[in-house]
Amino acid sequence: MLTRPSAPPDPAAAPAATPDGVSLPEMHRSVRIPDAAGWLRRMLAFVGPGYLIAVGYMDPGNWATALAGGSAFGYTLLAVALLSSVMAMLLQALCARIGIATGRDLAQLCRDRFPRPVNYVLWFLAEVAICATDLAELIGTAIALQLLFGIPLLLGVVLTALDALLILWLQHRGVRWLEALVAGFIFLIFGCFVAQLAMAQPDWAAVLNGYIPSASILTEPEQLYIAIGILGATVMPHNLYLHTAVVQSRAYGETVPQKREAIRFASIDSTTALCLALLVNSAILITAAAVFHAGGRTEVAEIQEAYELLTPMVGSAAAATLFAVALLLCGLNATVTATLAGQVVMEGFLGLRLPPAIRRLVTRLVAIVPAVIVTWLYGASGTAQLLILSQVVLCLQLPFAVVPLMLFASDRKRLGPLTAPGWQLALGWAATVVIVAMNLKLLSDVVTG
Repeated sequence: MLTRPSAPPDPAAAPAATPDGVSLPEMHRSVRIPDAAGWLRRMLAFVGPGYLIAVGYMDPGNWATALAGGSAFGYTLLAVALLSSVMAMLLQALCARIGIATGRDLAQLCRDRFPRPVNYVLWFLAEVAICATDLAELIGTAIALQLLFGIPLLLGVVLTALDALLILWLQHRGVRWLEALVAGFIFLIFGCFVAQLAMAQPDWAAVLNGYIPSASILTEPEQLYIAIGILGATVMPHNLYLHTAVVQSRAYGETVPQKREAIRFASIDSTTALCLALLVNSAILITAAAVFHAGGRTEVAEIQEAYELLTPMVGSAAAATLFAVALLLCGLNATVTATLAGQVVMEGFLGLRLPPAIRRLVTRLVAIVPAVIVTWLYGASGTAQLLILSQVVLCLQLPFAVVPLMLFASDRKRLGPLTAPGWQLALGWAATVVIVAMNLKLLSDVVTG
């Protein structure tokens, strides 16, 4: 019997994905890319995943570290916020590249390449990072509810578990609805801080000088601790896993030119969104420096204390209200990141698929226990320290996500013609070295007291 000869391989085809399941199946290739449209319309079709990622860069954990850094050291740590954001832009661009080029998310790639014991360790550490993130979001949202509506902190911590209903409803409506709500919240948060900065009247010359790195950041242990917290709150390990998955929600083609275009548009999307996140994080730190540090209140690290001091020190009740509204929006927004990242990590590393409601419940239960215990025993002061500690934990987890990311981004055999350019790989490995060095310095300081 004659058989039809198979077609020769397309030289323009990109490497194919391993067919053992797609990442975030309810979103996968759900957003159509218009073929006959112009450059602008095609680029706009890729706008959205970057804002889902940017949410994690302005969650309540960032608030705790930015408030502590601004009140204690003025504008000095703006340089750390800028450096962290530049690192984030680079690493997220690499995430978009490997997700689009391979059709696999970072967790799936780890499962494909590493031995099972290594895979389980990486999975466990990724789950720790997600729980630390969820813990910060849970506490921050509860604090915002207390400030705006007078709900007791302990009750607010428990009530925040209900945000799972919002996430499930948005996932049911589709990824574009999810992206639109998240982006809308981000612009509202940005608007709140623009108004706050106008009221705070910072020294703009000192602000610009703060973006220049200072040697004291490395020589003073107190500054280094907060700096590492800012780094951990800015470059989020779970976002690296998430971004490799959400970029696959676009129905781009399978050829190298089509994937190269998708990588370019996805990188523009994430970089633009992270620039907005940098402005928000800078605004929090600048507000703390202009109001608290300049006013002699150099030990303001609690969100509640900052809220109470804003009205008398700025001279307007609107400043405190805008502060609390922005915090609530940040907390609600950031739950999206933790939920989706948890799904990506569990399904990618373990090949285990759970209903979204069950996955969210598991993550919330793990995070809610320490939050309830600390809130019950120590009140507001305990939650402030727990927020900062959660961000330092995130920073300690970073190398275990960044190193695999850089290994895959450098893998010419897997990525083929879509391998990252040399300058991007050099900067990525340099960022990895900086992250590891800061972690080792922190551990050294802890050991030596």
